[in-house]
Amino acid sequence: MANNSDLVRLAQKLASKGPYKVEHTARRVRALFNGKYVIDTIQAYHVWEHPNFPQFYVPSSAIVNATDLRMSHSAIEGTDSHVHFGTLTIGRHSTDRILIFKNTMNNLIKFDFHAMDQWFEEDVPVYGHPKDPYKRIDILHSTRNVKVGIDGVTLAESSSPSFLLETTLRTRHYLPPTSVNWEYLRKSDTETLCPYKGRANYYHVVVDGREYRDLVWYYRYPTSESAPIAGYMCFYNEKVDVWVDGNKEQR
Repeated sequence: MANNSDLVRLAQKLASKGPYKVEHTARRVRALFNGKYVIDTIQAYHVWEHPNFPQFYVPSSAIVNATDLRMSHSAIEGTDSHVHFGTLTIGRHSTDRILIFKNTMNNLIKFDFHAMDQWFEEDVPVYGHPKDPYKRIDILHSTRNVKVGIDGVTLAESSSPSFLLETTLRTRHYLPPTSVNWEYLRKSDTETLCPYKGRANYYHVVVDGREYRDLVWYYRYPTSESAPIAGYMCFYNEKVDVWVDGNKEQR
């Protein structure tokens, strides 16, 4: 069995204290594993294991072929025999990143989000983690001047930025690529996934021989809701100096 210590701790926490919040979602939820749909349900739940965002938990009826899932004989230690590991096997591929709850948590099953090849809400792919139904983003075009710098060097400046406002997070400033001083940028291999924006690619910033890693990101093909920021560049506010209409923001 792979190192599942994080799932052991999670199982123990949920068995003793329960989740932060649980809500049924009316969305059809599906998951692919090794080329096959292994989950297909309209009875999924959003389970907030912590306050930040939810995960998908599903009933056993959500499993397309229940014989593909096996429950471990021994319960996870410290769960009062309420939580077992599960193993899903499709062809030559398998994962044990699964928690099966018995007589607690409504007997739901947690399939680790990243253990699946792809999740869908209705027919739309979900990236990174499930979306929080209480969270939204707004992308607002602005004519306020935004200037970005570091170590006394101007990295970008534009009077045609887009402000991305995401619930509970600070405003991000997306600038046209033509407003960036590219001489300071070096391509990074880093990629991250966001359920609201899609797949991000990154650049390092190099000033006077000093490298600041993954300081800039952009979305080449964002999700439909974030289409206005396609190709625009965003600098990590917390690590650079940002002036909006001449007023310097706190990092």
